[in-house]
Amino acid sequence: MKLKNYSKLLAGVLLLTLPLFLQQMNDYVLHIAITVGIYIILSLSLNIIIGYAGQFALGHAAFYGIGAYASALLMLHWNVSFWVALPAAAIITGLFGLLLGSPVIRLRGDYLGIVTLGFGEIVRLVFVNWVDVTRGPMGLPGIPAPTLFGYTFTEKTDFYYLILVLAAITIFVVHRIIHSGIGLNLLTIREDETLAQSIGIRPVKYKLMAFALGAFFAGVAGAFWASYISYISPDGFRYMDSVNILAMVILGGAASIPGSILGAVILVLAPELLRYVNDYRMMLMGVAIVLMMIFKPSGFWGEKHRKTNFYRLQRGERKP
Repeated sequence: MKLKNYSKLLAGVLLLTLPLFLQQMNDYVLHIAITVGIYIILSLSLNIIIGYAGQFALGHAAFYGIGAYASALLMLHWNVSFWVALPAAAIITGLFGLLLGSPVIRLRGDYLGIVTLGFGEIVRLVFVNWVDVTRGPMGLPGIPAPTLFGYTFTEKTDFYYLILVLAAITIFVVHRIIHSGIGLNLLTIREDETLAQSIGIRPVKYKLMAFALGAFFAGVAGAFWASYISYISPDGFRYMDSVNILAMVILGGAASIPGSILGAVILVLAPELLRYVNDYRMMLMGVAIVLMMIFKPSGFWGEKHRKTNFYRLQRGERKP
C-alpha cells in the first residue's frame, strides 16, 4: 500500500468523526479525538517491536510514562520549551529502549514478554517511590502547555490539530523506516532469524533498533500527553495500559500501519459507544475481541498484509 493510501485512511477516520464535531463540538468529543491520535502513535510504536521485529513486549506503557515524565520534568524544573522537551523526551525514552533491549534481546516469546512486563512495573514503582523528583503518588501538576509565537495552547482544538500533525509525522516516518533496508532486515529476522544470520544480517543490532524506535515514538506520545493533560501520576502508566496498546496492534493487524490506526480507533471509540450499556460494556468488548481472534486471528487489516509484505520487499518493491 502506498503512503498516500495511509493518508486517505487517516483522512477517512477524520471524516467519519466530523459529523460528531459539527453536531456537538464540545470538549468531550475533542478529548476522544485527541485520545485516538495519542493511541495511534502508541500502537504504531509497539507495532515496530511486535509486528515488524517479532519481539513480544508487554511493558510499552513504561516508555509512554518515561516520555511523559521526562518532558514534564524538563519543562517544570529547567523551564524548557515544549518544542524542545518533546524531542528530548523522545530521545531519552529511545535510550531507555536500548537500555532495556541490551540485556534481554536474545530472549524470545513468553520469556521476553515476562521480562518486559517486569520492566514496566519497575518503571512505575520508580515513579511512585522517587518522591524527591516525581512527587510519588501525588504526581506532577502544572505542566505547561505548548506556546508557539506567543500563542499558548489553551483550547482542545489546539491540541487536536497538534496531535493530528504528530500522528501524521509518525505514520510518515514509520512508513519510510519499514520500507527501507532497516524494514526489510527486520522482516527477514521476524520470518527466519537463522536465515537472516546466514546472509549477514545481525539480529541483535536490528532488534535493538526496533526497541529504540518503538520507545522513541512512545516517548513522543507521552510528552504530548503530559502537556495536554497538565498533570501526570504513576497511575496513568499501569500494566493494563500496555495490554490495551497490545490489543490495538493485535486487533488491527500486526505488521500493518493501517491496522495500527484502525485498532487504535476501535479500542478508543468502542468503550464510549457502549456507555449506554455501562454495566456490560467491558464484557461486550471482551467477547467481541475473543470472537475476532477466533474468526480473524490476523486482525482486521493484517492477514493479506502479512502474507505479501515480506515477499514483495524481497523482490525490491516498495509497496507492503
